Amino acid sequence: MGGVMKRMKLVVEAKANAALERRENPVEMLDLSYEKQLQLLQQVRRGVAEVATSRKRLEIQMKNLQADVDKRSTQARRALEVGREDLAREALLRRAPIQQQIEDMSGQYQALQAEEERLVRASQNLQQRVDAFRTKKETIKATYAAAQATTQIGEAFSGISEEMADVNLAIERAENKTAQLQARGAALDELTASGVLNDPTGYGKDDITRELEALSAGSGVENEMARLRNEIADSEARKQIGPGAGA
Repeated sequence: MGGVMKRMKLVVEAKANAALERRENPVEMLDLSYEKQLQLLQQVRRGVAEVATSRKRLEIQMKNLQADVDKRSTQARRALEVGREDLAREALLRRAPIQQQIEDMSGQYQALQAEEERLVRASQNLQQRVDAFRTKKETIKATYAAAQATTQIGEAFSGISEEMADVNLAIERAENKTAQLQARGAALDELTASGVLNDPTGYGKDDITRELEALSAGSGVENEMARLRNEIADSEARKQIGPGAGA
């Protein structure tokens, strides 16, 4: 029982896979994959842009801090020029934490810059892969379309071949039937010409029979004409002689 159910399950799965394969269009799957790759490429580019924006923000902050450091240095120099070492020392003391911030940001800036460069290279490599896939996809689509056309042509040739087989059989039957009719017609013509097939109406006769019958009929008419002439002559003679003479 278990083996039967297992075989039935395999049959159902095989039919389902066959139906799915008929419905599935590989060209559409390639287009969908390409669209997905474009979406991922856009995400990578947005990530690169965000890293670049963060790096630029740090760069601006570092420039502002550096301007503050330069300002404190200028103040310390001027204070020393007028003999105010205390003010110069205060300016340098205030400059120190700012300089430390710049050094801390410099490490972060270099890390962001390295990350940005890495992501840019990755984005470029991904762009090349997507472009290569697009070229491959279009090649596969063209090849698939050609294969479909070839298959359709082959199926058309197969259908025409099957149809021509039926047509050839019909032509052969028609030719055989035509040959039979032609042979039958020729045989009937020969039988009719030979007189074997007599016409009960008396009209279906050959030429020789008609000529002979015409000669016979002509001879009979002449004989009948001669007999009638003799009867008329005898009758006229009796009228001239009269009854007594006749007695």
